[in-house]
Amino acid sequence: MRTWHVLDNGGRLDELGREPVGTVLCVHGNPTWSYLWRRLVAVATEAAAAGRPAWRVVAVDQLEMGFSERTGAHRPLARRVRDLGDLTDALGLAGPVVTLGHDWGGVVSLGWAVDHPDVLAGVAVLNTAVHQPAGTPVPAPLRLALRRGVLASSTRRTTAFLDTTLALAHPPLDPAVKAGYRAPYRSAGRRGGIEGFVADIPADAAHPSAAELDRVAAGVRALDVPALVLWGAKDPVFRDRYLDDLQARLPHADVHRFETAGHLVAEDVDHATAVLDWLDDRFGEHDAGGAYRAGAGGATLGADADTHGRHAAPGHVEDAPADVAAHAAPGVDRPAHPDGVADDDPRPGRPAHVGPGHVEDVPAGHPAHAAGGTAGEWGDRHPLWYRLESLAGSAETALVELAPSAGPAPRVVSWRLLARRVREIAAGLDALGVRRGDRVSLVVPPGADLTAVLYACLRIGAVVVVADAGLGVRGLTRAVRGARPDVVIGAAPGLSAARALGWPGRRISVAPLAPALARALGVEHTLADVAELGARREPPAPPGPDDTAAVLFTSGSTGPAKGVVYTHAQLAAACRALATRYDLGPGTGLVAGFAPFALLAPGLGARTAIPAMDVTSPRTLTAAAVADAAAAVDATVLFLSPAALANVVATADGLTAEQHAGLGSVRTFLSAGAPVPVELLARAAELLPHATPHTPYGMTECLVVTDITLDEIRDAAGAPGPDVPGGVCVGRPAAGAVVRISALDDDGAATGTPSTEPDVTGEIVVSAPHLKQGYDRLHLTDRASTLGTATSSGSDTGPRAGTGTGTAPGPGPGPERWHRTGDVGHLDAEGRLWVEGRLAHVVVTADGVVTPVGVEQRVDGVPGVARSALVGVGPRGAAVLVAVVETGPAARRPGLAAPDLAAAVRAAAGRPLAAVLVVPRMPTDVRHNSKIDRTRLAAWAEGVLAGRRARRP
Repeated sequence: MRTWHVLDNGGRLDELGREPVGTVLCVHGNPTWSYLWRRLVAVATEAAAAGRPAWRVVAVDQLEMGFSERTGAHRPLARRVRDLGDLTDALGLAGPVVTLGHDWGGVVSLGWAVDHPDVLAGVAVLNTAVHQPAGTPVPAPLRLALRRGVLASSTRRTTAFLDTTLALAHPPLDPAVKAGYRAPYRSAGRRGGIEGFVADIPADAAHPSAAELDRVAAGVRALDVPALVLWGAKDPVFRDRYLDDLQARLPHADVHRFETAGHLVAEDVDHATAVLDWLDDRFGEHDAGGAYRAGAGGATLGADADTHGRHAAPGHVEDAPADVAAHAAPGVDRPAHPDGVADDDPRPGRPAHVGPGHVEDVPAGHPAHAAGGTAGEWGDRHPLWYRLESLAGSAETALVELAPSAGPAPRVVSWRLLARRVREIAAGLDALGVRRGDRVSLVVPPGADLTAVLYACLRIGAVVVVADAGLGVRGLTRAVRGARPDVVIGAAPGLSAARALGWPGRRISVAPLAPALARALGVEHTLADVAELGARREPPAPPGPDDTAAVLFTSGSTGPAKGVVYTHAQLAAACRALATRYDLGPGTGLVAGFAPFALLAPGLGARTAIPAMDVTSPRTLTAAAVADAAAAVDATVLFLSPAALANVVATADGLTAEQHAGLGSVRTFLSAGAPVPVELLARAAELLPHATPHTPYGMTECLVVTDITLDEIRDAAGAPGPDVPGGVCVGRPAAGAVVRISALDDDGAATGTPSTEPDVTGEIVVSAPHLKQGYDRLHLTDRASTLGTATSSGSDTGPRAGTGTGTAPGPGPGPERWHRTGDVGHLDAEGRLWVEGRLAHVVVTADGVVTPVGVEQRVDGVPGVARSALVGVGPRGAAVLVAVVETGPAARRPGLAAPDLAAAVRAAAGRPLAAVLVVPRMPTDVRHNSKIDRTRLAAWAEGVLAGRRARRP
């Protein structure tokens, strides 16, 4: 007979008269206890009281742990799994049951799940591991704790192990919460279970619990129930390799990797709401109480943001209240488990490395592999490499690098050479064991090498991971580590960063390296080796349209950069959207001052010029560099970011007559990535007299949503009346996109049903054939980006934005995939979209909701103001407005604006301003150098108004 301490809200559900739809069986790890799950117990009970599906939550203290009995017996893994089964038998849990475990409680809970398929409905885990690969040491903190002479002193005789674990929270735990976790472990006699748990870690195959761990790991692979994984990326114990292993065993799992959370992910993020929402999504019906609340509280859901709902108040727990505590005394033993079975690493095995051998030149008649999957797969569509292979026999120019990283300039590459190189690299990568679905991170500067490698990876079905250098070293490292590539292909700077910062993956250099440097960087092959290896081979069968093609990272301007997943069909659709809208295709020339457009150009069959510039700093692009690039490919289309365009205009006086003539071929120029001032477009139009200026609106998740020309911007400028919201007019939906607006409520949250009603401010919601598939290992972000969107347009009453026709939709199904952009704006009566800012930057004052862009536009018109940002200071609902301005010439130091400037800004703003502050230069994103970091400015402004020293934000 054993005595267990159990948190259980079943009694409270009985009092509420709610019949549970199922039970969540929660198992803690070492050295925590059921206190870890207090928020989930509270939130689940509150949800049931509010009418949402009622979930019983049973959170156990394992024997020897928490407030459960100290038996004095050693309890290896197999026995702990049996113990849990004995307890659930005594409690009479008949199902459906969803298990939830953390740390080694994850293994125990999954062991129970494997043994109880008849009542199992789902599984969920927070940082845990079910497999330790042979030959791989356990994490360093555990190796230290397992050392002879350290184990007992760090776990039982002192509180060192407990203290270290509690110190892993991000941010640090409140002292009362720490006290709650320490409560059951106040003496050495009560800490024996902590020592036993550490001693039971299977550090190698000879460990007594290794067989049971292998048995559980093999059983997890066979589970076909819904699964959820919430992961703290900063965990020094359960690193991402254990997440990879779990995903391989549970490929259908919903996974969210929190970039800034650690081992105590249950404390670092709102796991309770995440779990409960997942339970409702997978097992229950949505409730009106779960309305979309993005933007409430002044923040949008990002990779690390809490979703919706609220936390139970944390605090010190002495004993569980009567309605959530139970004691069980099971009196029967379960049969012993069968012998464990060994389980190999779940990731596909790698063949032995193949070295390059001597081959002759490829014969002129070398056949190109068939493009795309079967005709039935692609239908009348074409994959991204179709144009490239159809032009494989052409000696015409495909790509020109004006400033290559090595060799003479310019570097000119023909379609024939590019197609051959792509084919050789594709076959060589295949020979080296790179398979369909493997991830290949590309840290190569834009140019011929990057283009060839990217199309080679796409051709064999490898998933390209593209996080450009504009993210900066820290952002790039976060992105690559999060994507967990199998292979990293890069130039020396990128490979040096990979080595120094511990990026995963085998390494291939785009250029030859000295042997000592290659060894130091862990480089196995060069790109020339790979191409030589594939010269006499054929690439494998190509991927299909629904296979994953790429993970493209966002700019990181609103938080950690997010990996956006695209299929081959969606990338091909993006190419078609560009081709259709901007008349890009065979015979046209493109100057690409923005890497994504340069990479898509071969898919369009367009000649591409990559101008001389530092890709990490768009402001380094000059008018002369653009003119030289345009002349090199007889450019008809030019794409530049707003920051790059501003410097091109600023340096135009240095152009020669010949360079001016070189720009005469340009018929279309585009600038996007951030709002483009109309004055800047007008000056650019003077520089490009034969070109039509366009400023498309889009995002990494959907490249082109709307488009507008300079003339259309001027036409729209006088359109809004005094009662209509301001903002930047970005035109009408283009390239098959559909746009709707989810109205903001009084708290600034986007709760309205997406519609096309004019002059209603809300979150912009989009759909298009080229919309992304989802986010990479960001389940909660995926959920928030589609929550509350419809798949049918039959209920709309207004014109259907996105068709460009202004006609009302007929009944029947509408677009299948939608995306909440995180931008706010409105549609006008003519179907044009106006962007008013970001949802995260909406300010809720005592007088109502204020979007920033309209006010900023008025302030930008004040003489001496170069650009401005409107931010809120103070609590939501009572925030005050502060204008932060960058002056021209730049202010010498940040702080309060001069009285005359402040008065002019206040007069122009049209809203009451609590303060006007100046900065020498606005903080912006690293990719575009254009998107103002208003969140950072708001925190800075709050400090200034609180009397802190006005340092540069």
